[in-house]
Amino acid sequence: MHSDFPNEKRTTDKRRSTPIKRNLKTPPSSPCPPRLCGEPLLSSSRYLPAPMPAIMKPHPNPEIRMPSKTPRVALVTGVSSGLGRAIAQRFLSDGHQVIGVARREEELKRLQSESNGQFAYIAGDAANTDIINQAFQLASEKFGRPADLVVANAGRGLGGSVSSADLTEFEDMLQINVTGALRLMQKASQVMLADLETRPFPRHPHDIIVIGSVVGRNVSPFSAIYGSTKFAVHALTEGLRREVGPKGIRVSLIEPGIVISGFQEGAGYTDETVQRFHDNWGPLPDPEHVADTIAYLTGLPPHVHANEIMLRPTKQDYP
Repeated sequence: MHSDFPNEKRTTDKRRSTPIKRNLKTPPSSPCPPRLCGEPLLSSSRYLPAPMPAIMKPHPNPEIRMPSKTPRVALVTGVSSGLGRAIAQRFLSDGHQVIGVARREEELKRLQSESNGQFAYIAGDAANTDIINQAFQLASEKFGRPADLVVANAGRGLGGSVSSADLTEFEDMLQINVTGALRLMQKASQVMLADLETRPFPRHPHDIIVIGSVVGRNVSPFSAIYGSTKFAVHALTEGLRREVGPKGIRVSLIEPGIVISGFQEGAGYTDETVQRFHDNWGPLPDPEHVADTIAYLTGLPPHVHANEIMLRPTKQDYP
């Protein structure tokens, strides 16, 4: 029988009567995969796994691959209570030096008395440009180098829907939640970009952490006014990440769900509403859980970036 394949051997599959053509000699330049050419997988060195590309090999310096243990100079806003206080305390316990910004000076003094000289503060409105500039200046003067870990935490809530919220407080919330966060993010990025010239990536980590919210990701009709400010903050955070991330600065967004702190009281939530949170979704996280999450994120090697973390009670299905 004439065949177009002179090197062909005709065999018959026992499961069917149709002859199967198997080419026993595949030209070296043939791109034919092994199964189609009748050769067993890995029968030739051509089909063995290729050596690992250099770009995928572990970094020759093992220090680059290790979690970051570098003492940092941190700047945290809104440290007088809640998330901000827990974050500042966690940084201090990890051996970092901390600059705190808040309005309540008595709480700032209490933190300072507990810090063994590793905490300094600026009392004032965290949305004020002068206060922000003073905080960064204090970091360099007190601890000898610029802040390389900044947490934009200061903010407030506002209960109610679009149709029912008390809008007399909206301007104040917009000022601290959006304008203040933007001013802090801008100043932090400028300071860190300058610091990278003498303390370059990836040897030295630089982090900007922004506290967002689950209602800045998922629209809740009962928190739409507050949520609108967090949608804006999320957009600013991602914009900054894309701008300075390629230069070696990690910009990360933390999106808490229901976390029991001073936030609920400031947002005007009733005791009945807070109890409903406990009944429906409890047990609820506390501020220390958020602080632990941020400590994990900032402790990663400088070249590894978990840029968004949403943190909810396990039972919280929405938002």
